[in-house]
Amino acid sequence: MNTALADRRLDARSQAGGVYVKICGLDTADNARVAVEAGADAIGVVMSASSSRGLDAARARRIVDAVGDAADTVLVTNDLGAREAAEVASRLGVTVLQLHGPAYSEASYREALHVMPRVWRATSLADAPSLQVGAHGEEALLLDAATPGSGETWDVAALDGSAIDGPWLLAGGLTPANVAAAIEVANPWGVDVSSGVESSRAVKDPGLIREFIGAAKHLQLR
Repeated sequence: MNTALADRRLDARSQAGGVYVKICGLDTADNARVAVEAGADAIGVVMSASSSRGLDAARARRIVDAVGDAADTVLVTNDLGAREAAEVASRLGVTVLQLHGPAYSEASYREALHVMPRVWRATSLADAPSLQVGAHGEEALLLDAATPGSGETWDVAALDGSAIDGPWLLAGGLTPANVAAAIEVANPWGVDVSSGVESSRAVKDPGLIREFIGAAKHLQLR
């Protein structure tokens, strides 16, 4: 299912000795470049009618094109049909489709996988029918707060991350100040942030992006 590039991305933690970091809800091509230059393994663009971070296809395409193959590019949606989302993802040229929330059934993932070879499943402890990575055919699992994109924290201590077999990302209320501690508690393969690197709702802050990636990867920032 995975390409050579996917294998390289999915191996980022073992190769570099740090977690895989995804900066989600990118708003501009410039901020996407900042994230990649700071060491992000993936950037996410949102297409959702219900999200303040939702983009139209043209704006999303500019961000994806700015990243190129320097990092994974992820289309995130919670309200497009699975097949439609996969077709949009294919046209945008992203490397991953992330289906977010309980609206997507196992059959939805099968539909998406007919079009996109790499699909991630995003859910919460409240909604997840299974925390088994690959239960719906997905490549990776993302665990978020009950209200995605809200910046709400949740009790990661309730999660035994070591018991999840396969690549999974921790999300929900992460910031440059708390991400290192959250990694120590939950032991995720990767982390995902959106509101925690914003200066205001849906506006990314380049400095916070750099700080978050440095804290997550334990890098010495200059």
